Amino acid sequence: MNPELLLNGVRDSRLVAIVRGSDGRAAAKAALVAMEEGFRYVEIALTTPGALQAISEVRAAAPAGCFVGAGTVLTVRDVDNVVEAGGQFTVTPALAESVDESARQGIPVLAGAMTPSEAYEAMNRGATAVKLFPASIGGPQYLKALRDPFPDIPFIAVGGVGLEQAAAYWDAGAIAVGLGGPLFGDAGSGGDLAPVRSRARSFVDLAAGFGRTAVESPR
Repeated sequence: MNPELLLNGVRDSRLVAIVRGSDGRAAAKAALVAMEEGFRYVEIALTTPGALQAISEVRAAAPAGCFVGAGTVLTVRDVDNVVEAGGQFTVTPALAESVDESARQGIPVLAGAMTPSEAYEAMNRGATAVKLFPASIGGPQYLKALRDPFPDIPFIAVGGVGLEQAAAYWDAGAIAVGLGGPLFGDAGSGGDLAPVRSRARSFVDLAAGFGRTAVESPR
């Protein structure tokens, strides 16, 4: 996995799944369920106990064409640990040293940023895309305003994005949305996986149908 492949794939799928919980084994199971239902990119937050082992398990069992990364990656050591565990991309909540280190090692990195200055700095540091976080503070209109001076920065909207909000962010120019609680609920802590399957299918169907014109729609 290289930055260009990740960027093109995320742009095509429009979705990134975010697993965070209190049980690494449960997080791994939840990640695989999302993949089975059509999600191609899933991150497991390093704040989840046993996250690195979970990443290894998901990497080994992931369906073809699916990729697992790590979220809440902050330090150089975190990057090294993620690589050793088999993680294929990193995600940060801020402009941490992990952004520079991921770029240095050639690992795709979705760098957390909120302001225009942070978004610009993230790309200067080698980010593959900017994770607009928390997106809910400004909503789709804020994203649209950010894209006016930065039309070439690929933004992924994360934080407070659910099924009802996703299309508005795509309309505003986000290449994808990142989905945590609205997708997984408490599955990363051992909760029921059945609702995850249903919600995952809903998100995948929504992404697949986004942008269809009236001509393409059945009459």
